[in-house]
Amino acid sequence: MPRPRATSDADILAATGRAIGAHGPGRLTLAHVGAEAGVSPATLSQRFGSKRGLLLAFAADAAEHATEPYQNARAGHESPLAALHAVAEEFAGHMSTPEEMANHLGMLQLDLSDPEFRVHAAAHTRAVDAALQELLTDAVSKGELPPGTDVPRLARAIKITTDGSLLRWALTGDGDPADLLRADLDHLIGRTS
Repeated sequence: MPRPRATSDADILAATGRAIGAHGPGRLTLAHVGAEAGVSPATLSQRFGSKRGLLLAFAADAAEHATEPYQNARAGHESPLAALHAVAEEFAGHMSTPEEMANHLGMLQLDLSDPEFRVHAAAHTRAVDAALQELLTDAVSKGELPPGTDVPRLARAIKITTDGSLLRWALTGDGDPADLLRADLDHLIGRTS
C-alpha cells in the first residue's frame, strides 16, 4: 500500500502560484516550486512530469476553481455588490508589487501563445463571466442594480475594469490596488444604476 502524500497536489499548485508571482513562468524552476511547497524537485517531476506539466496542471486547476472566490464572497455577503467588491479586494490582495503582477502576466503570454494553455484560459474566462453574470443578476433581483441592466455587458465591463485597474496600478505604482479597484468599480456600477 503506498504511503499517503505529505503534500497534496492542491498545496503544490498553490505553491506554484506563489512561485510564479515571485519568478514568472519563464524563469520558474521546479526547485523554486519545491522550495515553496516543501517538496523536492524530483517529487514534482514524478507527479507532474516536467515544468510544463506542472504549469499545465496549474492552469487547469485555476480554470476548475475559477468561480470559488465568487461563491465564497456570495456566501459571506447578503449584498451581491458587496460580494463583488470582496472578490475584487481578494484579487487586488494577490498583487503586492508591480513585479509580482508582471510575473503573473507571464502566464497570460503562455495562455495566448500555446494552444494547450489557451484551452484552460478560455475555460477560466467563461467560468468567471458566468459567475459575474450570476452575481449581477442577483443584484438586479435585489434592487441593487436597475431592472433592464444589460447583465452580460456589465459583467464583461467589470472584468475589463478589474484587469485594467490592476494593470494601471502596476504601471504607475500609484495608490493601493484594492482602493483603486474599488473606486473604479464603484464608478462603473454607478454609471449603470
